[in-house]
Amino acid sequence: QVQLVESGGGLVRPGGSLRLSCTISGNRYKIYTVSWFRQFPNGPRDFIAAVNSAGATNYADSVKGRFYVSRNNAENTVYLQMNSLKPDDTGVYLCRADSPPPGRPSGQYFYWGKGTQVTVSS
Repeated sequence: QVQLVESGGGLVRPGGSLRLSCTISGNRYKIYTVSWFRQFPNGPRDFIAAVNSAGATNYADSVKGRFYVSRNNAENTVYLQMNSLKPDDTGVYLCRADSPPPGRPSGQYFYWGKGTQVTVSS
């Protein structure tokens, strides 16, 4: 069973930085795109950033130029560097991995972590 564990969250002042990690284990098949989402209590999960297996990245407009996603395939870990944090960045950050069985298309077999809390407040 694929497991994702997020870490690195915490309380930070506006303008500060945090680095989140998403460590993936138990996967039998290749990990394709890994994405980060932010969720408010009882709210939807908003896309933040993604990195595919080749290292190409994609970001939500609200975080472009402030957040940077990267991955270490050897360690099965994906990072989210968050700079110039704002109160609106507060929420639970979750990572999601796309890992289809061989012969199956990507974009249909997703696995989620439980999230790490980020609070931006003075």
